[in-house]
Amino acid sequence: MKVPHNESIRSEIMIEFSKTIEMFGLTPLEARLFAYLYLYGKPLTLDEMSEALGKSKTSMSTGVRALSESNLVTRVWKKGVRKDLYQANTQLFKSFMNSYINKWIDAAIHQKDALAETNLSIERELSKSEKLELKEIKHKLQDIINFHTEVELLFRQMRQE
Repeated sequence: MKVPHNESIRSEIMIEFSKTIEMFGLTPLEARLFAYLYLYGKPLTLDEMSEALGKSKTSMSTGVRALSESNLVTRVWKKGVRKDLYQANTQLFKSFMNSYINKWIDAAIHQKDALAETNLSIERELSKSEKLELKEIKHKLQDIINFHTEVELLFRQMRQE
């Protein structure tokens, strides 16, 4: 059976767009799912997504949940439809950049907090002579914490623009 020309074009676009989307930290399935929802342009049920992508309804549910948490997909209501419908957020650049920036901010904060806790542990558990020996390590640790602070601030500024 020959695939209609417009469907093969849509499929090719979906494959290439998925590669770009994966660079934002999405799994290959999440990227394909978003690309499909975006290209299709209409709200779809999990069953419809499952059939279109050849994956289980459970996989679609997991993918939609992850995309929804990143504000890339929203649940929509349609009169007369009892099943949940999902649609891709169409503001591509803003959606992906905000999602990506938020991940960087969260990661920077988490790492900075973990490193600060390490710094406190060093302070609490070492004797005075050991502290002197570790002065260089503590200086480097502070540089790393400062790096994470700068990353966080940079991404916060980007998010506001």
